[in-house]
Formats: sequence, C-alpha cells, structure tokens
Amino acid sequence: MSYQVKEIFRTLQGEGAQAGRVAVFCRFAGCNLWSGREADRETAQCRFCDTDFIGMDGAGGGKFDTPQALAAAIARAWDAPPRDHAYVVFTGGEPLLQLDEPLLEALHEAGFACAVETNGTCELPDGLDWICVSPKAGTELVACAGDELKLVFPQEGLDPTDLEPLAFSHFFLQPMDGPHLAEYTAAAATYCQAHPRWRLSLQTHKFIGLP
Repeated sequence: MSYQVKEIFRTLQGEGAQAGRVAVFCRFAGCNLWSGREADRETAQCRFCDTDFIGMDGAGGGKFDTPQALAAAIARAWDAPPRDHAYVVFTGGEPLLQLDEPLLEALHEAGFACAVETNGTCELPDGLDWICVSPKAGTELVACAGDELKLVFPQEGLDPTDLEPLAFSHFFLQPMDGPHLAEYTAAAATYCQAHPRWRLSLQTHKFIGLP
C-alpha cells in the first residue's frame, strides 16, 4: 500500500491530554466526511473542519510507496534526540483511511510511540499507543473505546451526555473554532463545571503561533 501525505512536521501537541508534548504530526490527505473543498462544505457531513488536507503539497508531504519510506520521513522530521521520547500523531483529514499495522510496526521499530486523532468512523488498526476519537454529529461511531474522547463543542444533535458510557480514559470538550469561539469557549467551560467528568481542551498551539 502507498500512503498519500499532506504534510509532516515537528511541533508541540496543542490539545487534549497530551498538550505540550513534542510530536511529529503526519497529516494524511483525504477524509470521508468532507472533500476539503469550500464549495462542498454545506453538503459535507462535517462542516466545521478548519484543516487543509487536500493534496500532498505541504512541508514533508508526498506519496510514500512503503511503510519503511514513510517511517523514515517521520524519523527525519523528529531529528531531536533522545529517540526514547519520540512520538508521532497521525491526523488528517481522516488518518484511518490509510494508517495500517505495517506502518505502525515500522515506526515502533524506529522507536516511536504512535497516536491517532480520528473521527471514529473507521476500524482501528492494532498497534496504536494512544487513541483520540473526535465524534462528529450524524455519523456512526465505530471506534467506541480508547484513551481520549475529544468532542468539538457545540454540535447540534450530539449531546456530550450520550457519549459518557463509552470506554475512554479522558473526556474533553473543545470549543469549536471560528467567529463564535469566545461564546463557545464560555459555554464549554460552563458545561465542564456542571459536568465534572468533562475537561476543557483549548488549541494552545494556535495561541503561541505553532502549526
């Protein structure tokens, strides 16, 4: 299998339980809930995505013909000893359209812990070290267990309470970015105070100017 990657870069994880951790982000091209084109946004299953995942023209992006080739590109992007803390986050688009066990095996051999940020509509491959699921309203959730559930809030038709029976270690509300961010942040903070199982997740990388 070949892999189509939008970009690969090293930064700090800005969200959720791993916020502040050094990580290589590998952003796969493509998604199953939106084409990525603005012309299609109003008919997409997910209309609020703020990420460019079209094509393979980002920094470090391209087509990789083998798991070993992509693992090597990720290792080059890390370029920060010691390798025993190496961490890669697979994101998108929807990374589980491409992420597979051979790639995870190649990265484990290279010394990486492997995380995924997924919308939860695809089966999870074996071998992941950290699973973050971000459900989207109107979709069927296939990945119902993991380390972190991160709900973009608010979403019409998706009540946080309905997700609480799922088998996750951490539950986060993340205010939806956009023109109503301040309003949604206040609403998420109020909800978390009233429902202590939930914690507030902010996109700190945007505050400090990191990708």
